[in-house]
Parts: sequence; C-alpha cells; structure tokens
Amino acid sequence: MCNLYSVTTNQEAIRRLFQVAEDRAGNLASLPAVFPDQMAPIIRVARGRRELVLARWGVPGPPQVGAPLVTNLRNPSSPFWGPFLGLASRCLVPVNAFCEYAETKPRKTPIWFALDPSRPPFAFAGVWIKWRGVRGPKSAPIDGEHELFAFLTTEPNAVVAPIHAKAMPVVLNGPEAYERWLTAETPDALKLQAPAPEETLRIVAQGKKEDP
Repeated sequence: MCNLYSVTTNQEAIRRLFQVAEDRAGNLASLPAVFPDQMAPIIRVARGRRELVLARWGVPGPPQVGAPLVTNLRNPSSPFWGPFLGLASRCLVPVNAFCEYAETKPRKTPIWFALDPSRPPFAFAGVWIKWRGVRGPKSAPIDGEHELFAFLTTEPNAVVAPIHAKAMPVVLNGPEAYERWLTAETPDALKLQAPAPEETLRIVAQGKKEDP
C-alpha cells in the first residue's frame, strides 16, 4: 500500500500536462515527500473545466474497519466505496515518484519507483470528497470542512511485486488515460484499474523517506 509519494514538477508544467483551465492551488511548492494527512495537489472537473486544487490525503474509512484514515481504495465493488467513483468524485493525483517499503531488517527500506530516473510526471487515479470534522497535524488541528482524496490500487506488476506483493497504485500515463478517468462512465473508467505495464516503471532510488 503506497503511503508516500512525491510531486516535484513545477506548477506551470503540471498545468500544461494536465490541461488545467483554472488553478486554485495557490503557490505550489515542490513536495519531495507527501505523507498521509498532508495537503497535495489534485486535478478535478468543475463546471466542465479541469481545475487544480489542494486537498488533504486520506478519507474516512468504513466504520467496520475502524481505520480513521484510508489513503488507498482497493475494492471498488464495496458498497462503501461505490459513491466515491461517480464522475463528480474522480480526480487525478499528480505524481513524480512513489515509495514502497522492502521488508529488510533491522528496519524496512524505502524503495522509490518512477517512469524513469528523470522523474517525469504522471498521475494516480484518484477520488475526492468533501468532509466536515477535525483534520491536520496534532500540533495544529483544523476543524471545519475539508476536501479529501485517496487513490485506487491494483495488483502489483513485475517491478513492484518483489518489493510490495499486495498492491500498487493505479498509474495513469498520457492524455487519453487522464481524460478517460475523469469523464468515462464508471464501468469503463474502472477498466483502468490494472497493473501498469512492466516497462512503465523503474526503481530510481532507495533508502530515504524523501525522493532524492
């Protein structure tokens, strides 16, 4: 389960790549390490146009699970997750690299994956919701309405599986995939929930909890 990724492409390049019509993200700094409950950029459709906004990573989990925060959505057939998959709730999550942890001792080793060593941007297939409550760091909790996001996972491909055998994020790469995730009817959009082709990803770094 991916709980760490990076967004290091500059804001103007993100706008161009994802054909953003309206930028509401403010001044977007480079994010070499995005952890759960942090703010990060997403692209969604509003009023028929793509907009770039900041949202907080992690949505409330199913009550029976007892997890206060869920960052990855694996089972779209679950009644709990169904409402998250409608057109109004889908988004793109810009990414340059993501991290999984190898089961090494005495401690796990962070392993970073990207399209190639230059870290070209791509996207995770994401979902977002509005939610009211208390979120943010314990040192400065924020009570109010929040915009939250998570992203879909799928079976790992041959590159990720030796490091993390349970799952990998759904990787979207290219304008057709971005458009399909944002605009297709749900059954068609969910066909994108498949392992990335083996040649798509490479291990580009290891050992640090920040994309070097």
